[in-house]
Amino acid sequence: MMPQEIYQLKIGLRGAKPPIWRRVAVTADTTLGALHMIIQCAMGWTNSHLHMFNMGGRDFSDPIFELDDAENENLYSLKKLGLEAGNTFFYEYDFGDSWSHAIVVEKVLPPDPKLITPVCLTAKMACPPEDVGGIWGYEEFVEALANPGHESHQMFTEWLGGKKWDATFVDLEGINKLLQKLFKSKGKRA
Repeated sequence: MMPQEIYQLKIGLRGAKPPIWRRVAVTADTTLGALHMIIQCAMGWTNSHLHMFNMGGRDFSDPIFELDDAENENLYSLKKLGLEAGNTFFYEYDFGDSWSHAIVVEKVLPPDPKLITPVCLTAKMACPPEDVGGIWGYEEFVEALANPGHESHQMFTEWLGGKKWDATFVDLEGINKLLQKLFKSKGKRA
């Protein structure tokens, strides 16, 4: 296989304050379908909901979802889409909670045979838990957990099953182990 250019992408959860983001490196032949799984791993989502990419008015998703006018995400690689440094496109996960992500192509780098991809290079802030109610629900969730006197503190504490929540913690090593396991087990690189 011919060495592929490396795309450095910054994936930011829109509306999050403080910002929640991941910086990943993937190869040029990474399809949007593979990128979906990379985002799921890097952000900490559980791949339990519908998703869709939007790029310049074109929608891409998994064909099993049968979304109107959405093209098959598995047929388009970053290279095939003609993405260049500075381009931005969007990814929405869970249409009910509407987790909207902006994906910025920060750099397109020459092939690097020493770099094992996909890889999460850096990250900031924990990913919100699934089904917390979108960015607005997450803000209340964080506020309630930080304040034992908040009317929703007990409810969210029970919802977490007694686990502690640290909104600042990102397990970068765990993310990368999961990415390597997922893509090695599928016999492909992204």
